[in-house]
Amino acid sequence: MPAVHAISDNSFDTTARDAVYRAIFTRRDVRSHFRPEPLDDAVLARLLLAAHHAPSVGFMQPWNFIVIRDRERRRKVRDLFFDARRQEAETIAGDRQALYRKLKLEGILESPLNLCITCDRSRSQNSPLGRSHNPEMDLYSTVCAVQNFWLAARAEGIGVGWVSILDSGALKSLLGIPDHVVPVAYLCVGRVSEFAPVPDLETHGWGRRLPLPDLIMSEIFAGAGEESLKSAARHPSPR
Repeated sequence: MPAVHAISDNSFDTTARDAVYRAIFTRRDVRSHFRPEPLDDAVLARLLLAAHHAPSVGFMQPWNFIVIRDRERRRKVRDLFFDARRQEAETIAGDRQALYRKLKLEGILESPLNLCITCDRSRSQNSPLGRSHNPEMDLYSTVCAVQNFWLAARAEGIGVGWVSILDSGALKSLLGIPDHVVPVAYLCVGRVSEFAPVPDLETHGWGRRLPLPDLIMSEIFAGAGEESLKSAARHPSPR
């Protein structure tokens, strides 16, 4: 892995630090703009290595990575998506349903490969550290691997789209996933022609980013105070 230069307080130098923040702020949930060329195996291996270095409670490392290139298999996954989307649309009322039906919510066939990241819930049986009171921590750890993969992909110029509108049981059957393994994320992965300047759902009016100062509390939920921190959040200093 490339060396990262640090200064005396263990922080990254300005160039490296800015690159981390750039990856965070320009990461997008990509649904379109995928280019057709295959993703180089060396690049994919780097992304998976980044995912494999995610934090995991009790160092359980509960993840596995199913790489899906076969177009017919991906077509069957897309059929599952269409079924699940029809069901979800029925739960959305009024004008919001009309907007929902217009949204592009997957790139299963457009992307050159798909990736299913799973959580093996049996892997932590001999390592209960951190799970006695919070048994779901293996799932949360797997989500950290998803985020690592996503940020590394952005740094490599690779688009990632998380398809969450899928029936978990049907997906497990299609991909031969054992009962004790949970599919956590189904991702569309590939190079893209562009990254949108803002999230697609914001562009289409589905939602907006909440103001950070409204989400900061002090000591207890809805605690008052921390005005200096809220002020800093309203006017962040240049990196």
